[in-house]
Amino acid sequence: MSAPSTPATSPTTDPGSGLADRPLAVVTGASSGIGAATARQLAAAGYRVVCAARRAERVEELAAEIDGVAAVCDVTDEASVAGLAELVGGRLDVLVNNAGGAFGSAPVAQADAEEWRRMYEVNVIGLMQVTRALLPALLASGAGVILNVGSTAGRVAYEGGAGYTAAKHGTQVVTETLRLELFDQPVRVCEIAPGMVRTDEFSLVRFDGDREKADAVYAGVSDPLVADDVADAIVWMVTRPAHVNIDQLVIRPRAQAAQHKVHRIG
Repeated sequence: MSAPSTPATSPTTDPGSGLADRPLAVVTGASSGIGAATARQLAAAGYRVVCAARRAERVEELAAEIDGVAAVCDVTDEASVAGLAELVGGRLDVLVNNAGGAFGSAPVAQADAEEWRRMYEVNVIGLMQVTRALLPALLASGAGVILNVGSTAGRVAYEGGAGYTAAKHGTQVVTETLRLELFDQPVRVCEIAPGMVRTDEFSLVRFDGDREKADAVYAGVSDPLVADDVADAIVWMVTRPAHVNIDQLVIRPRAQAAQHKVHRIG
């Protein structure tokens, strides 16, 4: 990716909120993985970042590290999201809807309905609630950016992944619909769709803490993507000139030619 352009330096929110010294970004799911990496890289690019996630200790540590703002927020809880919007205030430059997750890998015939509900709640309903709450502030900036973190799973089905692929197809369709609905407004709507990304927690959470199953996902793949690769692409996308919209960007490691075709060594 080329180096990000310098973001605008005008105040982004009410002076009383203490967030007005730099352009402002919100990253959900910022406690680990792609979210944490994105918060760090946006801060390095000149943004004050509101690090939003459920785990207070994690986001407080990250916010202290990058001179950002910690926001304990559960995107599936409407009251919690309202609190995030209150913290952000009247102007926002960038929203990265990164909070998401996969739970389980059972085939449809043995699917756990509660796991499916959890995936839909965080990947679709949560994204909607955060976007709805922060959209007025994004519009007030005059050049806001909404970037939704989807997945290649939102484009291709695979066995054992129906609940997650359905949820991530939802992420993609919400993004496309929002772009149509906001076509005449001063806000860009983008999606990044990563393929195989090795992070500390994604597969471990999916397989309920089973380290052997989590490690098997990446077995023999010498160079999967890592969180910083995706974060680098996100920062590039949101720092394009205001008339340039990156509708969707699919990013995979070289070893992954398609969802089902991965070069493994040994």
